[in-house]
Amino acid sequence: MTDATPDSDPYIEHRRLLFATAYRMLGSITDAEDVLQDAWLAWNSTDRATIRSPRAYLVRAVTNLSLNRLTSTRATRETYVGPWLPEPLITSPDAAADAEKADIISTAMLVVLETLSPVERAVFLLREVFGYSHGEIADTLDRPEPTIRQIARRAREHVRDRRPRFDTDRAEREKVTARFIAACAGGDLNAVMELLAPDVTAWTDGGGKVTAAIRPLHGASQVSRWILGVLAKPESAGIVPEPAVINGELGLLCTIEGVPVAALTFDIADGRLHNLWFQVNPDKLHGLRAGHGMA
Repeated sequence: MTDATPDSDPYIEHRRLLFATAYRMLGSITDAEDVLQDAWLAWNSTDRATIRSPRAYLVRAVTNLSLNRLTSTRATRETYVGPWLPEPLITSPDAAADAEKADIISTAMLVVLETLSPVERAVFLLREVFGYSHGEIADTLDRPEPTIRQIARRAREHVRDRRPRFDTDRAEREKVTARFIAACAGGDLNAVMELLAPDVTAWTDGGGKVTAAIRPLHGASQVSRWILGVLAKPESAGIVPEPAVINGELGLLCTIEGVPVAALTFDIADGRLHNLWFQVNPDKLHGLRAGHGMA
C-alpha cells in the first residue's frame, strides 16, 4: 500500500492490531481486509499534523468502519444457507500455549460474539480484549461513558453465560486430536463415538456451496455417523487431516492435494469432544492458505 517503514508510518506499525480488531468484530478475513483498506484510505487523506494519537485514530476508524459493515451484513447472514460460522484463521503455535489468549480468538468465542449487537461486540472487544478504558471507548464510539459502562456489563454477562470454559492442557488436546484422526481414518464408528461427548453438537458451514448439514447435529451417534458418511463420499477421497493451530487452538486442517477443503475446531473436556465447528465453505478458507497477523 505504501513504501513507508513501520518506524515512519503508524498505519503499518499498528496493522496487526487493526486487523485483529476488524477480524474479531466481523469474523471474516475478507471483510476485515476491506475495512483495513478503507481505513488506510482515510488515514492517507487525513492531515496527520492534527492527530495527537495515530493509534487511537486508527483503532477508532477501524472500529467504526467495522460497525458499519457488520450492521450492513447482518441481513445477509440472516438469510445464510445453514449455520453461519466465522472464517478460520491459521495462527501462531504460541497462541495455543496461552489458554486465555486462545479462547479470545477461538471459533467458539467468535460464534458467541455473533449473538451480540454490533455495538455490544465493539464495546466488549475494546474493553475485554484490548483493555481500553470506558472513557476511551466512549470517545471511540461517540457515546456517553455511563452508556458504555452499561453496554460493557451487559455484553460481558452475555458472553459469560454463553461461553462455558473447557480447560484442557495442550498435551491432552494433542492426544485426543491424534486419536480422533486415527478413528476417522479407520472408519471406526465405535471409536469415533467414544471420543464424542454424549451431548455433543456439531455445526457445519457450507454456505450453500458444498454439501453440509443445514441444521446443527446433536448426539454422539448422529454426529459420528455424519462424519464417517461424509468421509465415505467419492468427493472426499484423498482428504488428509492434519493437526493445525486454528484460531488459537489445536484443530484439524483438511486438505486434498495440498488445497484446504475444511477446517475443524472443537471444545475438549474429560478426553472427549463437546462442540465441533466444521468450516467447509470454499469462500471462507482463504485464511488457511496464508497467515494474517493477530495482535
